[in-house]
Amino acid sequence: MAKQDLQIKTRDGVAKAGLFRSAKVSPAKAGIILYQDAFGPRPALDQMAERLAGEGYAVLVPDLFYRNAPYGPFDAKTAFTVEKTKTALMALVTGTTQEMTISDSGAFLEAMSAEGVTGPIGTVGYCMGGARALNAAATYPDTIKAAASFHGGNLASDAADSPHRKAASIKARVYVGMAGVDRSFPPEQSTRLEEALRNAEVDHLIENYVGMAHGWCVSDHGVFNAAGAERHWKRLTELFAETLV
Repeated sequence: MAKQDLQIKTRDGVAKAGLFRSAKVSPAKAGIILYQDAFGPRPALDQMAERLAGEGYAVLVPDLFYRNAPYGPFDAKTAFTVEKTKTALMALVTGTTQEMTISDSGAFLEAMSAEGVTGPIGTVGYCMGGARALNAAATYPDTIKAAASFHGGNLASDAADSPHRKAASIKARVYVGMAGVDRSFPPEQSTRLEEALRNAEVDHLIENYVGMAHGWCVSDHGVFNAAGAERHWKRLTELFAETLV
C-alpha cells in the first residue's frame, strides 16, 4: 500500500492530505474522500484509508483543520474528558465551518484529478465528517456518486448549513449509519433527514446500529466495537462497489 503526502492549495491556504493507493490496482477504479472525525488525521484513519484502498480505490484523507495547524495530537479515548483538550477540540470543530469544508472539497476533487484519479468519487465521513460528506455530495453532484455518514452529528439540525436542507441537490446514493443512542443525531433529526431525502427522491438508506455508541467505527475510540465496525465496512464497501463504476 502506498501513501502519497499532498499539499493541496485551497482558497484559505494549504491543506495537508494523504492519498492512499494499492499497487495492485493501477489506475484506481475510483476515488474516495474520507472526512475525518473531531480528532483529525492520524494512524487510525490512515488504516481505514488503507483498507478502502485495498478494494481498488484511491483514498484521500485531508486535514480539515489545516487553518489552525499545528494542533494536537489528541488521544481519542481521553481528549473529551480532559477540559483543556476538550476546549481545544471544540474550538477546532466549531471554527471549521461547513462552508469552509465545502469550499475545500472543490480543491480536494481537483487535487485527486491532478493525481490521475478521474473516475467517479465517493465520500465517507465520521462524526463531524458525516455532514461534510453529505454536503460535498450536494455541492458537487455531477462528480460524487455515493456519500456515507457514520455516527455523523447534526445531519438535520436547525442550522442553515445542515445537509438535509440541500437534499434536492444530491444525485449520489446516500447511506447513513447512526449510533443507537447519539445526542448529536437524535431521533427527531433522523426523521427529518429521512423525510428530506425521500421528498427529494434521493436513493438512500438510514440504518440504526443498535447498541453502538458514537465513534464505534474508529479503532482508537474508547467505544470502538469490532463487530459493529465490520458491519460498517460491509455496508460501505457494498455502497461503493455498486455506485463507483
